[in-house]
Amino acid sequence: MSPAVRKWLPPLFAIAVLIAPFTGWMPAYWVTLFNYIGLSSLVALGLVLLTGVGGMTSFGQAAFVGFGAYTSAVLTLDYAVSPWLTLPVSLLVTALGALLIGAVTVRLSGHYLPLGTIAWGIALFYVFGNSSTLGAHDGLSGVPPLRVGTHALIDPREYFVVVWIAVISMIVATRNLLDSRIGRAIRALRRGAVAAESFGVNAPRAKLIVFVYSAVLAGLAGWLYAHFQRSVSPGAFGVNTGIEYLIMAVMGGAGRIYGAILGAAAVTILKDQLQNILPWIIGSTGNYETIVFGAILVLVLETAPNGLWPLIAGPSPPPKVPQRPQAPLPDREKPAAGTPLLRVTAARKAFGGLIAVNDVSFEIAAGEILGLIGPNGAGKSTTFDLLTCVTPLTSGNISFCGKALAGEHPQDVARLGISRTFQHVHLAPDMSVIENVALGAHLRGSAGTLRAFAHLERQEDAALLSNAKRQLERVGLGEQAMMLAGSLSLGQLRLVEIARALCLDPVLLLLDEPAAGLRVGEKKELARLLRELRAEGMSVLLVEHDMDFVMSLADRLVVLDFGQKIAQGAPTDVRADPRVLEAYLGGVT
Repeated sequence: MSPAVRKWLPPLFAIAVLIAPFTGWMPAYWVTLFNYIGLSSLVALGLVLLTGVGGMTSFGQAAFVGFGAYTSAVLTLDYAVSPWLTLPVSLLVTALGALLIGAVTVRLSGHYLPLGTIAWGIALFYVFGNSSTLGAHDGLSGVPPLRVGTHALIDPREYFVVVWIAVISMIVATRNLLDSRIGRAIRALRRGAVAAESFGVNAPRAKLIVFVYSAVLAGLAGWLYAHFQRSVSPGAFGVNTGIEYLIMAVMGGAGRIYGAILGAAAVTILKDQLQNILPWIIGSTGNYETIVFGAILVLVLETAPNGLWPLIAGPSPPPKVPQRPQAPLPDREKPAAGTPLLRVTAARKAFGGLIAVNDVSFEIAAGEILGLIGPNGAGKSTTFDLLTCVTPLTSGNISFCGKALAGEHPQDVARLGISRTFQHVHLAPDMSVIENVALGAHLRGSAGTLRAFAHLERQEDAALLSNAKRQLERVGLGEQAMMLAGSLSLGQLRLVEIARALCLDPVLLLLDEPAAGLRVGEKKELARLLRELRAEGMSVLLVEHDMDFVMSLADRLVVLDFGQKIAQGAPTDVRADPRVLEAYLGGVT
């Protein structure tokens, strides 16, 4: 699909949806069916964010629909509150419930997370079914309809407008969120939290934001459901329904906003039509539609594992990058050259009986390039993890600008001005190159979630993206900014990681084998860039196996072997050290 068609498809779809019931060609039954599709789309939209974007699988989303529905039903029936006034209360109750559940649930990982959502989904289903206040298993009936003035919105065609205005509004808000600084952080978490946290992302908080927002969307669907159905009972909010919502999100395209609508429509219409067609074909009644629906679902997932929407619309377009931001990012003040910066004192890391780093000590001054070398397994990457608090110290001390780093989190270390790359590339392959790089500037923005929903952070985000583009140009990848990161070579990916690290505007840059996979010309350009950074006042700690590369750059070298420091000093002195020759450079000659 061409970019021009993709640009106009959503607004044209929105207009077509809103006017369809009033054209006369859509029967009342189908209007009602599309109302239910709209309600399901809201829940599926939340699951697109939760599962497809945030990487958290939930089978209990239907329970949050129940929160919104029951809250409004109780307030309108028992306290005669206007249905419109119950909307904020229903959303608030749902958000608070999700906050309490999510505070525990989002910290689970692997198969424990979906099992946890099944557990609280079942628990809430029985709470709804056994509470006399909520009508127990009989539920609550006679829920008043929504009204505009004195006119009750009972006609499905009128309610259609309310439902789909809600759907379109939430799609716009969700798109704004995902295109923001917060949204990039959330999307990066799907591939692991280590890299995101190393650039200041609070992973538990970001996951909780997605969890609560997806629950609020379900609560909105519940509020609409209560005043459309005019009754509420626990059967609509069980785990089976939650599984069906998850199927909608996955079938439409987990991670794709418009896939939520497509998935909800496909599942709802398919189930409805199978119930009508199969008894006529088979000649008897029964739950045959469940069997056929399951077979169709498996076929769809087998042939389109990314869902149906990518088959229609193709890959998502990367964000637009303004050429001249109105508010350039302020630069971090660098300490004067020679100022003591990082001090490592008797750092030790033991994994059970294995000592990976054994009482290592060294210092880095401002404006210095320090090389950390040694054979494979010497403990270099573990040392990087200790410096950035990815891994806690077993004993010893690490301080940066006089501040002890013991007990800090990776995001706190990034806030101090320490940035890094990784031995094994940590990038999101399904995000564009510039979005991956802009993640490095996460701490240089301040716009929160509410501003992102309303798209009020555009000026700040323009500055973040422009800075990302500038850093990509510095490493020679400006023309690849809009490509998917997964389409680049290993050498290019390492340069992308360097650009991301530079986006933080660090005081200390930790580079773990940055020249691996680079061609000769690219290594020369990288060396030129590192010298330029040193001249600007930035310090660099460099792990590298290419001795010609590191010897030509480093002011000093520290050599590790089996976790111990065996040498330290100027490159010429280290090169001649018998211990280094024995352990690393090929033996004594």
